[in-house]
Amino acid sequence: MTQETPPWIVTLLVVAGQSLAASPASAQPMVAVSRGPYLQAAGPGQVMVRWRLAPPAAGRVRWGKTAGALTETADDAPVAADHAVTLTGLSPGTRYHYSVGTPEAALAGGDAGFSFVTPPAAGTSLPTRLWVLGDSGTANDNAAHVRDAFLAFSKDRPVDVWLMLGDNAYPRGLDEEYQRALFDFFPGLLPSTCLWPTLGNADVLCCESNPSSAPYLQIFSTPRKGEAGGVASGSPLYYSFDHGDLHVVMLDSMVSDRTANGPMLTWLRQDLDANQKTWLVAGWHHPPYTMGEHDSDFERAHVMMRENALPILEAYGVDLVLGGHSHSYERSFLLDGHYGASTTLTAAMKKDPGTGRPEETGAYQKKSGPHQGAVYVVLGNAGQLSQGPLNHPAMVVSTLALGSLVVDLDGPQLRATFLRDTGEVGDHFTIRKMGSVPRPDGGVLVPDAGALVPDAGADALVPDAGVDAPLDGPLPGPDGGVAPPPDGGCGCALGGVRSGSAGGLALLVLVLVGRRRRR
Repeated sequence: MTQETPPWIVTLLVVAGQSLAASPASAQPMVAVSRGPYLQAAGPGQVMVRWRLAPPAAGRVRWGKTAGALTETADDAPVAADHAVTLTGLSPGTRYHYSVGTPEAALAGGDAGFSFVTPPAAGTSLPTRLWVLGDSGTANDNAAHVRDAFLAFSKDRPVDVWLMLGDNAYPRGLDEEYQRALFDFFPGLLPSTCLWPTLGNADVLCCESNPSSAPYLQIFSTPRKGEAGGVASGSPLYYSFDHGDLHVVMLDSMVSDRTANGPMLTWLRQDLDANQKTWLVAGWHHPPYTMGEHDSDFERAHVMMRENALPILEAYGVDLVLGGHSHSYERSFLLDGHYGASTTLTAAMKKDPGTGRPEETGAYQKKSGPHQGAVYVVLGNAGQLSQGPLNHPAMVVSTLALGSLVVDLDGPQLRATFLRDTGEVGDHFTIRKMGSVPRPDGGVLVPDAGALVPDAGADALVPDAGVDAPLDGPLPGPDGGVAPPPDGGCGCALGGVRSGSAGGLALLVLVLVGRRRRR
């Protein structure tokens, strides 16, 4: 005699069978945005939108002038994790809303937080705010306080131009470190503000033997074709861009050739010779003047940029030069012609020996044109502080304090504010343009500049093959190759004193002796 199966078990079996029949043999994983979106290479008529999908899938941007009506689409068709789509045909100075995702669905955006304003038309003079961070990649409480102080300070005035001066992701510039220190750290700014980076020593410690494989080069899409204004550099490591009446040059003091007639500085002459904007700002990682954690009198990257890049920039009337690397805040007088060690500074090199504060000795006043003076700022203080003598004679202010720099341009006036992590103003200065002086006849302003040649050096590129277009061979190290530091080290010897050599030891002794003499 057989036993009957209870009715409730029969019901369960039927339902289970129907569910299995309705399900695909292998369920497809749900696609999500795991990074971004973030904006790159913005120009008056275009902007690049980048994002990451997990798992990899085809990509699509939906965009329009109204948040609820994203009627335009642009695809990045290949199935991939990282996507980059350049939106073209945009109107200058106009707000656009967008979303990112796949051709099947928008996965992030479409609301007010996912929008951007294109840069103004070339030459337009509008109030412009820059935010400058150096050595910000610690992803710790220090960096959070610096970020939050700026967001509170600028809550009613969105930033237009966002610069990062290197060491963007500690300790080694790995992709997951960029995720923590950049993408997870600035979720509100990245979808709406174009970020303009430069390379620091920490950004290549992950792959010092082959810097061309550094995640920095896969994460950022800099305007190497001149698509954001300026002259095409042909390199992802140094470039320029315009924002209204501002021209910004971002150089590479880390792995590119820093010689006077090398590809980078040859390009710099060409770029500046074509520039007609009122304001000129330059940035790179190793500052030309510092007596913080690092000593610009002796460390090679600092010396070479001071001796080779500064004469070019000053000949073309640079106004503000920004650097990081030393984890402190240092700010100079209005200077011109100081290309040697700190002991060679003369009174004549101070175009204005005052503080630059209108309520004290008055704003710095200068004309547009060659050798009218520039202010130099060290800003390696957005995530950590490191001791140093802080006694460079070119500096008005030298202090061990966390913070960032806010620069406001309004017609003929530049006002810079050192904003501390506490929200207090730690320093400020103003530059006012009072007319102009002509460039000398003959074009190029720097003697023995050499002819402009195509960039065929170590950082030349193969034709653009997309987001991850490779470099043409490995990039050189800053000093011909330096042994990587122990795990967790800052790698500060890169671009400076060689580690593990008798010459480096002798140079370190000279640095220490020099510091003792200046105290």
